[in-house]
Amino acid sequence: MPDKSIAVSFRAVSRHYGAVKAVDDVSFDILDGEFFAMLGPSGSGKTTCLRLIAGFEQPTGGSVAIHGKDMAGVPPYDRDVNTVFQDYALFPHMTVAENVAYGLMIRKVPAAERAKRAEEMLAMVKLGGFGGRKPSQLSGGQRQRVALARALVNRPSVLLLDEPLGALDLKLREQMQVELKSIQRQVGITFIYVTHDQGEALSMSDRVAVFNQGKVEQMASPGELYERPMTEFVAGFVGVSNLLQGQAAASVTGAARACSIRPEKIHLAPAGSAAPANAMKIEGEVESLLYLGANTRFDIRLPGGGHLAVMQQNRDTHFAPEQGSKVTLWWDKRHLMTFGG
Repeated sequence: MPDKSIAVSFRAVSRHYGAVKAVDDVSFDILDGEFFAMLGPSGSGKTTCLRLIAGFEQPTGGSVAIHGKDMAGVPPYDRDVNTVFQDYALFPHMTVAENVAYGLMIRKVPAAERAKRAEEMLAMVKLGGFGGRKPSQLSGGQRQRVALARALVNRPSVLLLDEPLGALDLKLREQMQVELKSIQRQVGITFIYVTHDQGEALSMSDRVAVFNQGKVEQMASPGELYERPMTEFVAGFVGVSNLLQGQAAASVTGAARACSIRPEKIHLAPAGSAAPANAMKIEGEVESLLYLGANTRFDIRLPGGGHLAVMQQNRDTHFAPEQGSKVTLWWDKRHLMTFGG
C-alpha cells in the first residue's frame, strides 16, 4: 500500500505500569483515510493505544508518530486529533449548536463562521434544526451524534472513537454503525475505533487489529480475520468458532493439533450419508438444539469426545434433525483451521 500516506505509526511501543504491561512492544501503521478498529477484551491494551495517540498517556518505550511527526512530549491540544467518548461528555448548560461549536470558540473562530460550520456538521449527522435544543432534550443516539459533530467540526486529520456506541441499545447501535461508516467516507479522514464488540469491528472497518494481553495477535481485513485467523485466540474472539484440542481434535483430523471450524461452515445430513470428495466427515449425535428464528443452533456430541456447534438456516428444504438423532457432519477441508506445530 505504498500510494497512501501513514496517518499513525507505532514503533516498538510499550506502556507499562510497574509490573503491568498494558502495551508491550507493539508496532503497526494506520493509513490516511482508513477506518481502523482496535478490537480486544477488557485489559488487552487497545484503549491504552488510543490514549497514546491522543496524548493522554506517554509511552514507556518506543515512539508514536502522527503523519510522520514524533509525538514525544506533544500535549493533546497540539495534536491533530479529536476523541469521541462513550459518555458523550456534552456540556448540559449549552445548546446543541454551542456544544458543537465549542472547539471553534476556543480557537477564536468568528461567531458567524462558528454557527455556519456547526450547522453543517449537525446536518451531516442528521440533526439539522436541532441546534437550539439542550442535550437533555435528546435521545442517547442523538447525543452521540452531537458528540461526533463536535469532534469533526475542528476538521482533525485523525478521529479517535473510544467505544462510542457502548451505551446504545442493539438496534440503535446497528443503525449508528452504518451511519458512522457513511460519515467517515464523506469526511475522508482516518477513524480509529476502539471496541470489544467484534460485530462492530467487522461491519465498519477496513482493517482490524486484534489485541490480547498488550500485544497485537493479528491485523488484517475483517474477511481475512474471520476466514483465516492465525491463532486460537483470534479464532475464538472474532466470531463464533468450534475449538477442538487433544483427543477431540484427533477424532476429527487424526492429529492432536488444535483446530477450529465455524458453526455455519458445517453441513448436517442423515447418519451414514456420503460427503463430497473435498470434504471432511464425522458422525455425531444431536445433544441439544436451540431455535433462534432465522437459524437453529445444534450441539452435536462427537464419538471421540467433545462437541461441535452447528448453525443452520431454517429453510424447508434443509435436513432438520431432532434431539437425540444420529447425524453425519461434513465441511469443506478449506474451512478447517489448524493451529500450532
